[in-house]
Amino acid sequence: MRIRVVSICLLMTCLTASAADLAEEFDSQSASRFAGLALECVHREYPNKISHVLSGDADVKPPRELTPSFYGCFDWHSAVHGHWLLARLARSYPGADFAVPATKALVESLGVDRIAVEVEYMTAEGRGSFERPYGLAWLLQLAAELRQWDDPQAAQMIVNLAPLEKATRDTLGVWLPKLAYAIRVGEHSQTAFAFGLILDWARIAGDQEMERIVETKIREFYLPDRNCPLSYEPSGQDFLSPCLAEADLVRRILPPKDYSEWLSGFLPVIPVDGSADWLPIGRVTDRSDGKLAHLDGLNISRAWMLEGMASGLPLDDARRSSIESVANIHRSSGLASVTGEHYEGGHWLGSFATYLVTGRGLVQ
Repeated sequence: MRIRVVSICLLMTCLTASAADLAEEFDSQSASRFAGLALECVHREYPNKISHVLSGDADVKPPRELTPSFYGCFDWHSAVHGHWLLARLARSYPGADFAVPATKALVESLGVDRIAVEVEYMTAEGRGSFERPYGLAWLLQLAAELRQWDDPQAAQMIVNLAPLEKATRDTLGVWLPKLAYAIRVGEHSQTAFAFGLILDWARIAGDQEMERIVETKIREFYLPDRNCPLSYEPSGQDFLSPCLAEADLVRRILPPKDYSEWLSGFLPVIPVDGSADWLPIGRVTDRSDGKLAHLDGLNISRAWMLEGMASGLPLDDARRSSIESVANIHRSSGLASVTGEHYEGGHWLGSFATYLVTGRGLVQ
């Protein structure tokens, strides 16, 4: 499978010809750079930032013993989506040089014994909020990728991962009905982005109950929203846009005509003249600062959210050209930042870049 940005856009009829002209071909050689970033970190234990509830002295252990599948890439959620990156690219480019080491790394991490420890850790008393919702949503996205990968080793990996997939789903299944309000921030706890990953997983896995739960929450939390304050964005360490993530989520549940009407009330600032000055890119002042470097991720995630918004609108909607123009600017800026020069961004930006260039949120 050889992915081109242009071909993804044509499949979704989401970009204009001018946008396609701006898009660079994404092939196995380009993919190898992102795969290399993940391979460098998925089994790199330190530096490491853990969010860890201790119930006693026995819980004081190194990351590789606490969570032996996902202990690399600085933190648990980055390790999870680093493994998703490897699965996504190895599935997409089975003949690429990185495919064998990527698959080998996945097999090593997703062994039965290691997953059993992950389940024990996640379900221990006092850890009900562990990585909720961001890391849990990415775990389900990893499971979705493995489910769709037509490969014997992937088939075994999804069997191995199944207990952790179930524990993750059960945790979310308990939490979501109790969640009374949306979480509208630009970092990990945001619900809009996580809901999109969870909903996509539920549809791939055929979990109709979870699909119903998530869609109910989307309608409850987001459909009444109007006049999202886009001018307030970004905050100083955002990697997700609260307004655009919500817009990208809602297009998943509404037909184009209804979505167009909802978007008019939610983001009335979107122009109809094709201009791109209505949403400037996020400015990064120091890429060696992990929090400030979040804004590189914001530019990447904004790009895929904008493309998602365009894909949800009718083909003749006058706002599409302005949305696509801004998406292209954010795409160019965001992808240029994925260099690996600083580990603060190198341990996670490749996953965001892969999500964007392979159109994961558009083409399941």
